[in-house]
Amino acid sequence: MTDNSGREMESDPVHSADERRVDRRSLLKSLAAGTVSGLAGAGTTLPAGTVLGDERPTASSADNPIVIENRRPGTLDWQLTYVRTDRSTKFRCSLIEGYCSQTSVTAGDTLDLFLSANPATDVTVDIYRLGYYQGLGGRFVTRLGPVAVTPQPVPEPGPNRVHECRWAKAHTLTIPPDWVSGVYVGKLSCTAHRYESYVVFIVRDSRPVDVLFQCSDNTWQAYNKWPSTFSLYDSDPQNALNGTTRVSFDRPYGQCPQVVDQPLSQGSGEFLCWEFPCAFWLEREGYNVGYISNVDTHTRPETFSRAKGMLSVGHDEYWSLTMYDNVRQAIANGLSVGFLSGNTCCFVAPLVPSTAGQPSRVFHRAGRYGGLLDAEKGQMGPFDLEGPNENLLIGARTISPFNGSGDWIVTKPDHWLFEGTGLKAGDKFRGLVGWEFHGDPAAIPGLEVVASGTTTNAGDRDALFTSTIYPGPKGNWVFNASTIFWSMGLSQPPGVIQPHSHFGRPHGPDARVGQITANFLAKCGARPGVPRTS
Repeated sequence: MTDNSGREMESDPVHSADERRVDRRSLLKSLAAGTVSGLAGAGTTLPAGTVLGDERPTASSADNPIVIENRRPGTLDWQLTYVRTDRSTKFRCSLIEGYCSQTSVTAGDTLDLFLSANPATDVTVDIYRLGYYQGLGGRFVTRLGPVAVTPQPVPEPGPNRVHECRWAKAHTLTIPPDWVSGVYVGKLSCTAHRYESYVVFIVRDSRPVDVLFQCSDNTWQAYNKWPSTFSLYDSDPQNALNGTTRVSFDRPYGQCPQVVDQPLSQGSGEFLCWEFPCAFWLEREGYNVGYISNVDTHTRPETFSRAKGMLSVGHDEYWSLTMYDNVRQAIANGLSVGFLSGNTCCFVAPLVPSTAGQPSRVFHRAGRYGGLLDAEKGQMGPFDLEGPNENLLIGARTISPFNGSGDWIVTKPDHWLFEGTGLKAGDKFRGLVGWEFHGDPAAIPGLEVVASGTTTNAGDRDALFTSTIYPGPKGNWVFNASTIFWSMGLSQPPGVIQPHSHFGRPHGPDARVGQITANFLAKCGARPGVPRTS
């Protein structure tokens, strides 16, 4: 969300990551046994920066593809090194940029890449899967190109300011059967200059998993300003914040404009800002996790039946009514859900086809879940739709004032959620609440407030955040961590910068945050595949 004027909030940084080196003998044994596969085929070499070293000891990993995947050699080269945004737009990089034809794909699907470069140049796309990989954060998968790329036009705004690019297709990629579910980035580099950018996509599958990681890609797109001032928060004056503006997935992601100056984000939405530390931690611990997009939650409700739990991670603001209904039904069917996120399911966002007819490519802010609060009525709306109160799903909801910072303060230390943490009533995680959060807990039978405290918000106004948990009907659970920053307490992957918001910041990884998360996942039936480390 934003302040009254529609401006996004402040920024800043800090911290560093732990790297494990690995024993070449173990890797050679794995290669001989065929467990390290898919290094891109005969004749492919690993990129510079790949580190081989000591693999983490595993528990039971024979049938856990995430554990097997993270034994493969990692590299730091997935990161962007040289980034440059246009001075005139502040967010895009017209030197080299691109987007994908789909938000998520599965084995056998084709993914079209649409690229633009100014000046024209040959472009290489190095594909990496993001994960733990000996603490390095990514694995080189394959190289596409080089392909000749020319400047592509910025489209004229369509109805309701929508920008739908119709660029020439640069490459078509068929997803191989051995690509493990995850978030993949294509790192764009070229011969004309040193600057780089990403394209991003999610590989999903249909195997049984313990945990489904739902990426918040609707919200990535809602805040995407590409090419300059065309997010959902950059409306024409007569539109204010009343929900007429549309955004499309058919355009590149500019650099993330929210809270932290994150140069790694160029072309990757908000995944590297808010979600990657959680994915890094889950894969480090060896959880059997599969990845989906918001669009999959909208279009593929059957995917929930293959999981014990689902996680909403980071900044997960824009949900269609169908998404809400699908997750509500999944909870009724026994799915556990962890909302390790803030500002979640705040605005109703119908997913509709592009003008070319491709499903689920355009959306807008059509309404407020639970209706506008009194404090919001002068700032936004009126809207055409009203969704059910999101606290009936999450346990609490986005309140007003809605963006700020504060300490995550334990109120119910005897709850099973805190087993093994040593936490007492009043103990706090400094700065872990922000930049948006939940309050106003719902009157759900069995709901308990496990943490609560005061936040300081825009204009130095105070608000009360509440972290909640409630039982589902079939022994399942719904946990609301009530902060976008929860991932920051789990891990610090390479390159990820700690945020700063409203004069506060989280302190980085804390083993107790990991223990709380592990306790919740264990109650859902999800167990790590490797021993946890502090």
